[in-house]
Amino acid sequence: MKKFNIRKVLDGLTASSSSSSAAASPPSGSRENDMIQETLQSEHFQLCKTLRHGFPYQPSSMAFDPVQKILAIGTQSGALRLFGRAGVECYCQHESGSAVIQLEFLVNEGALVSALADDSIHLWNLRQKLPAILHSLKFNRERITFCHLPFQSKWLYVGTERGNIHIVNVESFTLSGYVIMWNKAIELSSKSHPGPVVHISDNPMDEGKLLIGFECGIVVLWDLKSKKADYRYNYDEAIHSVAWHHEGKQFVCSHSDGTLTTWNVRIPAKPAQIITPHGKQPKDGKKPEPCKPILKVEYKTTRAGEPFMILCGGLSYDTVGRRACLTVMHGKSTAVLEMDYSIVDFLTLCETPYPNDFQEPYAVVVLLEKDLVVIDLAQIGYPIFENPYPLSIHESPVTCCEYYADCPAEIIPALYSVGSKQKRQGFSKKEWPVSGGNWGQGTLSFSEIIITGHADGSIKFWDASALMLQVLYKLKTAKVFEKPRSKEEKSSTDIVDEDPFAIQILSWCPESRVLCVAGVSAHVIVYRFSKQEVTTEVVQLLEVRMQCELNEVESPEGGGEQASAVSTPGTSSSPQTSLPQSHPSTSSNNSSDGLRDNVPCLKVRSSPLKQSPGYQVELLIQLVWVSGEPPQQITSLAVNSAYGLVAFGNGNGLAVVDYLQKTLLLNMSTAELYGSTDPHHRQPRSPRKARQPSAGFCDGNDASATPEERCKSPTSGSGSPCNSDEDSKHKFIDKVMFKSKRISKTVANDFAKISRKINMIADQKDERRVRRHCSLPVKKQQSCVKEMKRRHAASFRETSLCDLNARDNSFSRSRSSSVTSIDRESREVVSSLYFCDSLSKRSETLAVPSLWVGTSLGGMMAITLSVPSTPEQRMQQPVGVSFCGSVVRLKGGILRMAQLDASGTFLPHVYEPWYEPNAPEEEREPPRRRRPTSLPSSQENQDCQYIVVCSEKQAKVVALPSQNCIYEHNITEASFVLRADVVTMTCGVGLACFCANGHIMTLSLPSLRPLLDVNYLPLTDMRIARTFCFSNQGQALYLTSPTEIQRITYSQETCDNLQEMLGELFTPVETPEAPNRGFFKGLFGGGAQSLDREDLFGEVTAGKASRSLAQHIPGPGGMEGMKGAASGVVGELARARIALDERGQKLGELEERTAAMMSSADSFSKHAHDIMLKYKDKKWYQL
Repeated sequence: MKKFNIRKVLDGLTASSSSSSAAASPPSGSRENDMIQETLQSEHFQLCKTLRHGFPYQPSSMAFDPVQKILAIGTQSGALRLFGRAGVECYCQHESGSAVIQLEFLVNEGALVSALADDSIHLWNLRQKLPAILHSLKFNRERITFCHLPFQSKWLYVGTERGNIHIVNVESFTLSGYVIMWNKAIELSSKSHPGPVVHISDNPMDEGKLLIGFECGIVVLWDLKSKKADYRYNYDEAIHSVAWHHEGKQFVCSHSDGTLTTWNVRIPAKPAQIITPHGKQPKDGKKPEPCKPILKVEYKTTRAGEPFMILCGGLSYDTVGRRACLTVMHGKSTAVLEMDYSIVDFLTLCETPYPNDFQEPYAVVVLLEKDLVVIDLAQIGYPIFENPYPLSIHESPVTCCEYYADCPAEIIPALYSVGSKQKRQGFSKKEWPVSGGNWGQGTLSFSEIIITGHADGSIKFWDASALMLQVLYKLKTAKVFEKPRSKEEKSSTDIVDEDPFAIQILSWCPESRVLCVAGVSAHVIVYRFSKQEVTTEVVQLLEVRMQCELNEVESPEGGGEQASAVSTPGTSSSPQTSLPQSHPSTSSNNSSDGLRDNVPCLKVRSSPLKQSPGYQVELLIQLVWVSGEPPQQITSLAVNSAYGLVAFGNGNGLAVVDYLQKTLLLNMSTAELYGSTDPHHRQPRSPRKARQPSAGFCDGNDASATPEERCKSPTSGSGSPCNSDEDSKHKFIDKVMFKSKRISKTVANDFAKISRKINMIADQKDERRVRRHCSLPVKKQQSCVKEMKRRHAASFRETSLCDLNARDNSFSRSRSSSVTSIDRESREVVSSLYFCDSLSKRSETLAVPSLWVGTSLGGMMAITLSVPSTPEQRMQQPVGVSFCGSVVRLKGGILRMAQLDASGTFLPHVYEPWYEPNAPEEEREPPRRRRPTSLPSSQENQDCQYIVVCSEKQAKVVALPSQNCIYEHNITEASFVLRADVVTMTCGVGLACFCANGHIMTLSLPSLRPLLDVNYLPLTDMRIARTFCFSNQGQALYLTSPTEIQRITYSQETCDNLQEMLGELFTPVETPEAPNRGFFKGLFGGGAQSLDREDLFGEVTAGKASRSLAQHIPGPGGMEGMKGAASGVVGELARARIALDERGQKLGELEERTAAMMSSADSFSKHAHDIMLKYKDKKWYQL
């Protein structure tokens, strides 16, 4: 049992009291920095959402305005996404969060009606850049199932689950007293309820006839004027949808058995035609075999050819595993179009908005579960349109994200030039049919790029400038590796269950165009950008062996709490080099006892690799298994083009690789990096040899252990009696880890869902409980461990942060390390890396290349690098490494480090300008190392640099070379920081932080004054923690759903100009003319019959509806207020001009009618006068 040490307790109390006092008042060293003038103030910051990009998550409904050319999509979470032309998008959200079951446009009126699953309907005003709700109506006693809004009508028909139909005035959003009851619609002799209303539509040629479809298979043609049913149509199968022929004489119903029935309006006895599009027709004339339900059908006519009948569903039941299909029937031809995902809804786009005219369909918009497809009906083969929206973010699940604002101007054209060659071919040649709206007038003056890493190993570069998003270039990192053909061929060396190529960390230098990525299979790939195509015969491979021995350490800041550190990595502290391998590890082998050793997790491609213009592989680095232990996943990554170095770290330590010479410079444990300045009280190493290896953990083995000693049981007797107490503790810890391997797929994967800081206290308690019980018998020890893990699982279920979808859950599980909480908190991980030219030593007077290393226990160390100055020397001489020890310590893990000059200005990283790596030697420009600014030399006892360090709990500013902490700020006590970035604003530089409690904060630099603190978004999803990132100029983003990116701004300037930059959805457009009725139809009354709905449904005739039926909820500002706020001067003038034109047209028509009536009157007068003269002098008997 561990002995109680009162001195450590006193030391911990002293340290905690001193740190709290330091946080309460600024250090005395800050007086010398009072001369630094900070320009950033709190009025420069304001937080607001800007745009949401990507495919609407879990779509549920869709609508299209054929005049405005606007598409609306509703989701199961109550969101609305509105799309116009490319770059015109809008996001709205219903407060209730209920699913949107139906959408109806007020065509060319700039308004939209939405019906939700909570039995409420809402009227949205689209005449403003940020749409808002004008009215809401909440039904109390009936469930809404279907809505229908006739073209150019203000009366909305609402069908309910009880089979009734209510009528709503969309202008006032009040219910009419006119109600169609289900018992009056069906036959009186019917004893059963017809079920919910599944369809409502008016006859295209007679607005007074309403077609009502009930779920049971009954269709009723209702006469609105006489308030009775004209015809009733009965069919044995349930109805899913109904579609009219434009002449109003026929309609088509789709049924649950895969049949389509065509009915003549005046012949209700039986269908005129019954077809089963995908059913097998028996030869004996029997009824075809039933098929799957046809969920929707549309019937569209053309002037010059056969009508189109478009439907989804109806496939035969024997087509097991077949993907969802859309069927297009045109004349005698039937085309079955397979979709990648299940169909949610589809709409046919037609040339005219009038239902009583030839429809002339030209496209079909298909809303899929995870995609939006538009099919061209006018071309042979039905090609699809090229989608201009950024809806492919989720093509593979996003695993990491980085945001770069204020990029070099030439980088976007360079990426676009190589990415344009990757575009698919075979799209329709016509323009995208959803073309409504106008772009915003204001733009941002800087370029923005978003980089997303995905689960399949792909990386996408997106142009995010001017509040738009379009893909520039796609890189597939999995091409470097051999892919297993089947699950049976999956390598036994994999450390993840699925998606072994998933991207974990990205590091990109926009100026030099060097890209470095780290994957979940413990691999790092360095890429260089080239405009020329090359074929790489052999991929340059460098294998790194990182191992450690777990030791107990005590952190001085934690008051004696157990932390961890890594021990010997099996290499010396001097820089090492190793030749790169040209093939998948020829040195890979198994040790004599059957353990995997020197084996990488993934097999490298052995065949030649053709690399297209764009990013091309420079070097592949793989961590290998060590004595049966899998490599730890990489936790930090940094690359620098000026030095030609890439650094990465994990729980085993730090490695630095020279990617120019393809050599390993450094491979050390965290304990060795501290050197003599190690702040931890590390206990002496046990004389025992390595513990029994476990494939589920990454704790490493002592390299000096013999195979026989490696295979000893963790419960075997100790060889050293004098260390029996120490050995018993090690044995018990080993047994706990061995037992936890068996449940690594359940407990450990749950642990990976949330940050380790959330359960730090519980872990510490459990570790103390383990130590307390370490003298118990083995059985009691095992029961104690089981109880501890049961409590862990229960606590995690209680504090579960999110309910991810199945795909995202699998991603989280596959990414997690198999280390349990006992082992996780007992390891010091390299959490942050930063290359810069700095004064790392107190004795230095000139800035030298350096690498700053931050750990998960708050330690920050410096390493100086001696980089040869000339290009020739750089390729021949090795890079020198010198250790400076620990510089500063903070509470919590280090997240971000940055550098300021003497005036408090941000010093960007040093870089080498881009050059063509594949150019001939005589044409290649010599590489030029670029320094951001000329760093002044440090005089004696004078600081000329500042290093900014931010951890999960606090931030500090340290002066260099004196290494004095001049400013300190405790960011949070109850929570912890998830993401921190030093950002450049128009007026200065600051530190932006996002905490797990949802707060977004900004601090000034270097004084660390709080400037902004907004409770924006509580951490409800690990996806947000994984993808949230800040960028320069007040921009930030995160993945709000598996398919959508939410962009926000914390800049007051951007918020002020946001209205100008956003696009307009509604634009003044004249409604097309109504179809010409023709002379004979006008003479004999064969045209469309209009209906005075106001007279029929108004309060005077129909009366008032029951107040208890629905509750009216006015929107913010009301109709007039919203219209006034929504419309600008230009829009008002345009609408006034159109109104004047319409008025002039009507006046001209009135004048023509008046002239015709006068002419007719003159003719009648003349004829009457002639008759009078003819019979003037005749007697009555002469007539």
